[in-house]
Amino acid sequence: MTLLRVVLVVAWLSGALSAASQELPRGTIVDDVKCAADPGQSYALYVPAAYSPDRQWSVLLGFHPGARGRAIVETYAAAAERYGWIVAASNNSRNGPWAASAAAVQAMPADLGRRFSIDPRRVYLTGLSGGARVALTVALANKSIAGVIASSAGYPDSRPRGSVPFPLFATAGTEDFNYLEMRMLDRKLTTPHHLEVFNGGHQLPPEAVALRAIEWMELQAMKSERRTRDDALIDRLLAERRQLAAAADPAAAVHILDALAADFSGLRDVSGEAARAKELSSHAEVKKALARERAADEAEERMLFNIFDAEGQLRDENQRPAALMRLRDEVSKLARAAGAAEDTPERSRARRVLRSITAGAAERVQDPEYRALLDQYRLPGR
Repeated sequence: MTLLRVVLVVAWLSGALSAASQELPRGTIVDDVKCAADPGQSYALYVPAAYSPDRQWSVLLGFHPGARGRAIVETYAAAAERYGWIVAASNNSRNGPWAASAAAVQAMPADLGRRFSIDPRRVYLTGLSGGARVALTVALANKSIAGVIASSAGYPDSRPRGSVPFPLFATAGTEDFNYLEMRMLDRKLTTPHHLEVFNGGHQLPPEAVALRAIEWMELQAMKSERRTRDDALIDRLLAERRQLAAAADPAAAVHILDALAADFSGLRDVSGEAARAKELSSHAEVKKALARERAADEAEERMLFNIFDAEGQLRDENQRPAALMRLRDEVSKLARAAGAAEDTPERSRARRVLRSITAGAAERVQDPEYRALLDQYRLPGR
């Protein structure tokens, strides 16, 4: 049986299932909707107050690493109400054996298809951390997914890709231990994509970022003709993006203008913004700033590689004393930088790296002395 058949029920996408079923509250979050065909599967749900079966609605299916469906629904409920999306997030899918997530991916969309009038061309997926990997696993195996919002994690194999068959909106916190992965994902991808970084850690995005993610998907839907064109919405979002670019420093403005040109191409004439981004990029100081950004990412990547390399040497009794000394020095330096009073890029990087090496230590290393060292410097979750 193919992965697609295992992880996705497609019957409801064809419109074959009836949208009529028991009435569920609208305009409020429902914590626990049990799937009619499998009561062991349930999901949190938000249905817009204006919902009517007279038309088809967009749907966002969510996956949380700790099976906390409500957390995802809460994040997107305000945006869903504003733009007319149904949001459902599994209470069963979680980090661990794939079978649990596969069962949720089978049960939840089938149940939604029986209860509601779903637009088969506007089915979206989202997830946090391991839940984002679930969402991307499904999307990569199915050509009908309209878009994915991936928070704090990327592809199931963690490897960047040059293209994917769906628009991808990614989010990461400045202190997220998967921040670098999301930066690499964004840098490599050439098909429609956007990365939004916010002040925070390994977590769901703030509601303001969630709103921008839904709005970005609305733009992508208009470009692909999955929804009717809304000129007023296009003009408002374009004006907001232009205002953001005008207020940014030159290096940040290059990124904003490049994204603006990509996102609104085909909807509005953005040749001026594209030309402005190119012109700014030619300035010596901007070139230096953009080069420093890339160099910082590469330095962080090297730092992690060197730490993981030293961890591997702990298994060799001949190399262990020197490797442990090296690791103790590196971890203590990171801890000092992470504890700095001033919020700087260096502090954020130290916190990301420290969380990266402590988060998966149990799976990577068995050395008790090194594990005790990591426990000593482990940062609280954020």
